Amino acid sequence: MTHYEALAPQEMEAELARLRAEYEAIKAQGLKLNMARGKPSAAQLDLSLPMMDLLTSQSDYHSEDGTDCRNYGVIDGIPEAKRMMADLLDDVPENVIVLGNASLTAMYDTLARCLTFGTGGFAPWSEEAQVKWLCPVPGYDRHFSVCEALGIEMIPVPMNSDGPDMDQVEALVAEDPTIKGIWCVPKYSNPNGVVYSDETVKRLASMACAAPDFRIIWDNAYAVHHLFDDPQEQGSLLDIAEACQEAGTPDRYFKFASTSKITFPGAGIAALASSPANIAETKKQLNAQIIGHDKINQLRHARFLKDGEGIAAHMRKHAALLRPKFALVQEKLHSGLDEAAIASWSDPQGGYFVSFDGLPGTATRTVALAKEAGVTMTGAGATWPYGNDPRDSNIRIAPTLPPLEELDHALDVFICCAKIAALESLLASLEQ
Repeated sequence: MTHYEALAPQEMEAELARLRAEYEAIKAQGLKLNMARGKPSAAQLDLSLPMMDLLTSQSDYHSEDGTDCRNYGVIDGIPEAKRMMADLLDDVPENVIVLGNASLTAMYDTLARCLTFGTGGFAPWSEEAQVKWLCPVPGYDRHFSVCEALGIEMIPVPMNSDGPDMDQVEALVAEDPTIKGIWCVPKYSNPNGVVYSDETVKRLASMACAAPDFRIIWDNAYAVHHLFDDPQEQGSLLDIAEACQEAGTPDRYFKFASTSKITFPGAGIAALASSPANIAETKKQLNAQIIGHDKINQLRHARFLKDGEGIAAHMRKHAALLRPKFALVQEKLHSGLDEAAIASWSDPQGGYFVSFDGLPGTATRTVALAKEAGVTMTGAGATWPYGNDPRDSNIRIAPTLPPLEELDHALDVFICCAKIAALESLLASLEQ
């Protein structure tokens, strides 16, 4: 089979008829497969089950400084949890606040506090006529949902192979004081798996901003989620705190991470790290919001994972489960789509997703066809603010949850649907 775009119209029609027959046979199977969200598989969750018995087996609920973790108090986290999360955040314990079970909640709260109270001694953002935010695309749909819920206008900026298009970012923030920040998933970004280059990190830290209270939300959700054991395959990431300190913008960033995809989503621990001034400000505001987070969960995690080396050892077990799935995605997409030449996709070295780009105008149709055939995908447009992908081409593939056999079936369905959508689009363009 040659490239679809090189086929004569009658050849396209014949190929489309063949694929539609294949599609009807798939529908008849009554499949119920899911590649919609980046969830750990049951086998990955099983890796953390020993943690559940740690406290009861030891009958000791006290942190290393003697705090009874069953009781109230300790707003910023017990010492061993702060130390462990500092390892995850590439920071020092004094600059870390251990929070609840989800970094998304922590990021939402951080933006809400900036809107309500301001940050760095500046006026609350809610006093501005408009607050705007830069959103690298394709990006994380839940980041966009936070902005939309809080009434923050989103401005898409393209993602390059080394991070956001910094020429565009620098031009925008230099001129517009209502642009208050940018979302960043700096390592194995969601969905395309990009690792920010040192130059990108330094430019983010040092760029001139019209808003003196501009903030970088540094969501390092996949910092330790490598697919390969070789350190050279993992990609290095310059620490944003170090870059901001050197650039003379020490308060520009808030770093976030969690154990959601390390232990149990919804039952992990999250943390933020920032400058001493930002940490002091945040702790003062938290005093009115909470008496203390779940210290029993903090203690359980600290005893199970221990430190950075313990986290790395645990994540190598995750990687062993995930590598075959990501390898299968690459194998199936190449074997199914290379000759048709209708798509491109990422080949990440870590994280949870593969970013897929079909022909313009085909993503919505591909996802709809897959759903009708029993395969649930992330919605087309989800990787753009307001769900509006102007090219209607990007689809996020999430291969982590299904067992390998189910993933194999789901990819076959997806490839068939992508081909049908591409041929329909090509034939429609010929008729115009």
